[in-house]
Amino acid sequence: MSITSEIQHLHQKLPATTRLVAVSKFHPVEAIEEAYAAGQRIFGESRVQELCEKRPVLPQNIEWHFIGHLQTNKIKQIVPFVSLIHGVDSAKLLKEINKEGEKIGRVVPCLLQIFVAQEETKFGLSPDECRALVRNLEHFPNVQICGLMGMASLTDNQAQIRAEFEQLKALFDELKTTINNSAFKELSMGMSEDYPLAVECGSTMVRIGSRIFGFRQY
Repeated sequence: MSITSEIQHLHQKLPATTRLVAVSKFHPVEAIEEAYAAGQRIFGESRVQELCEKRPVLPQNIEWHFIGHLQTNKIKQIVPFVSLIHGVDSAKLLKEINKEGEKIGRVVPCLLQIFVAQEETKFGLSPDECRALVRNLEHFPNVQICGLMGMASLTDNQAQIRAEFEQLKALFDELKTTINNSAFKELSMGMSEDYPLAVECGSTMVRIGSRIFGFRQY
């Protein structure tokens, strides 16, 4: 399938409540331009340098999401323009994003990344760490917590994947009742292999890369 046909297929298949983040990391500008021409407007990048190189040469109305593991020394480069940071996985990172947002007078939209997978290589807060952080959000006035993000285990066990997504959705529902903020509405879960399950479990945002662009050019 071409990039165009895959984008169109996903737009038709996904419910109106779930937005598509086209994961364009490691793919050339030309591939992003083709996806854009097919109607895609949200793109996800995971390397600050790559994002900062691509952004000036692409349409200005693209909504850029940062989906990778963000290093604190790179935050200031993306804070002025990023639409959403998916992977806030520590209080330290949240504090630094808040600090850089304060410097330029911007409230930065973020998701808290939760560790639900059975893999040590994944990043994220434990549910209890997340609850503790949420209780102290008044200390971060230049950050807006818009929801949660998480990745399921890389496994063929569909029951395990579903259980992990359901765990994330349960935490999201719990926090929604305690965070008095209408912006807290995003649940970013599901990728190329497991997005149909994620949608069934309540995902509002799926991050799909290889399915659209093919395998990455490192």
